[in-house]
Amino acid sequence: MSTLRTPDLTVDNIVIGAGVVGLAIGEKLTRCRPNETTFVVDKNKRVGEETSEVIHAGLYYPEDSLKTRLCIEGNKKLYSLLSNKMIPYKRIGKWIVAQTQDQNDYLQTLYAKANRLGIETYFLNKEQANKQEPRINACAVLVSPSTGIIDSHSFMEYLEQQVDVALCTLVKSIQPYGNEGYLLEIVTAGSENTTNVLAKRVFNSGGLHADKVSNMLTPNAYKLYYARGHYYAYNQPLEVNHLIYPCPEKNLTGLGTHLTLDLAGRVKFGPDVQYIDNAYDYSIPDRDENKSAFVRAIHDYLPSLDGSKLHADYSGIR
Repeated sequence: MSTLRTPDLTVDNIVIGAGVVGLAIGEKLTRCRPNETTFVVDKNKRVGEETSEVIHAGLYYPEDSLKTRLCIEGNKKLYSLLSNKMIPYKRIGKWIVAQTQDQNDYLQTLYAKANRLGIETYFLNKEQANKQEPRINACAVLVSPSTGIIDSHSFMEYLEQQVDVALCTLVKSIQPYGNEGYLLEIVTAGSENTTNVLAKRVFNSGGLHADKVSNMLTPNAYKLYYARGHYYAYNQPLEVNHLIYPCPEKNLTGLGTHLTLDLAGRVKFGPDVQYIDNAYDYSIPDRDENKSAFVRAIHDYLPSLDGSKLHADYSGIR
């Protein structure tokens, strides 16, 4: 104990990372343990800089995984919270579309899995699908009605208002501090001084950098591999009313190039998958072949798409 630095500050809970998960953990700690001190810290200037806007149903993950159980439970609780707090969302529904018999067999397997998990899904045949989405090419569709979209910024603004958040705040090191918890060395952007904070509990919600946080305690124990996905936007209105997902191809490291909508009705397509070494590399390749690959994938289920109306929009990393 004598070799450790003396704490400048003692708190009950430190949550590292102010994305949706970190803010939600901070909100629950603040709500359920009101007599404890809880802080959410993040190295970025704003909360939630690495966040998706789709409310998933839990169809694709391994059936017996914790991720599946939490996704199904979180889907229901999130819709309840959004309704109660008047946070913008839309239960838009997702279509998983099949063009071949093999893909139809995949939908049947996915439907059986959804039934076992208690996730609502149902089928549309070609005629039924064409009446609802005449632009979409499909011989069969599996519908996930509980998939939706959310205004993630409004959601995180709500969470941020419930907790104490310190932005531009970087955790440089973590050490066990006997039976009292963990000593964190924290530095604020623009300052040369560090603050030694003793926390009884530390929650790692570091997202793309969660391995680096964990390795502060257990060096070289974890390594994340980064997959960058690019998105293309469509620069004219498109009469499509659901999220459209193709059936994943065999051995594909993702769910294929799907169509998503935001609450303003803007359409984007993506992502592709490109493994990279740097979690900060959000560059978008400006190459005709990259765009051509998107157009070919989209034409499988949306043959009327005008490829000239697509333009590179942004990239994300998972």
